[in-house]
Amino acid sequence: MYTLYIGNKNYSTWSLRAWVLMKTLDIAFREERLALYEPDTSRRILQVSPSGRVPCLRDGEVVVWDSLAIAEYLAESHRNVWPADAIARAWARSASAEMHSGFSRLRDELSMNVKLRSAKTPSAATAAEIARIVALWREGRERFGRGGDFLCGPFTAVDAFFCPVAFRFQTYAVALDQVAGAYCRALLTLPAMREWAADAAVEPEPRGVQSTSAGATPQAKPA
Repeated sequence: MYTLYIGNKNYSTWSLRAWVLMKTLDIAFREERLALYEPDTSRRILQVSPSGRVPCLRDGEVVVWDSLAIAEYLAESHRNVWPADAIARAWARSASAEMHSGFSRLRDELSMNVKLRSAKTPSAATAAEIARIVALWREGRERFGRGGDFLCGPFTAVDAFFCPVAFRFQTYAVALDQVAGAYCRALLTLPAMREWAADAAVEPEPRGVQSTSAGATPQAKPA
């Protein structure tokens, strides 16, 4: 069985991607949580992940330590990780890669905090990134999504990559149009997303997190 090492569910966006993908596609795995923002976090993560970051997937002697790489590795052995149609699959991989490497202002300004509810007006730069995400969501739904509630119809890896965005939009009450709003709700109501949120709600705050009037705020970026 796979072992998936993850960080704190309240904060670790990258962990969420791999976790929700495997949960939703019924890929069995054992979960190991490594608390972030603790004095010994780096040492403990380096024992299982060469990059010192989570998520990290172990499959026997195979170690895969990046969320996009994990999706591709799983796709070699499991159907439905990516869309079946070649054109939709190319689009889904491109959208996932853009989410994986881009949107730095969104990450910095609207960090994931599943427990928090705090309406916020984004800066112009972050608003532009939100507009790009909404455009991607609209394109996926209009071109490929007619067979289901997700970007390419059924849930695939591209949806997993936008699950942290759905939590961010919920936390900060980001205004969305009808198409984007319906898609965001579809992500938030996934059983796996509900389970993740329930776990995050009862998760103890790490010692390295600073509490503010708006909620607990990590002192460093989540892995």
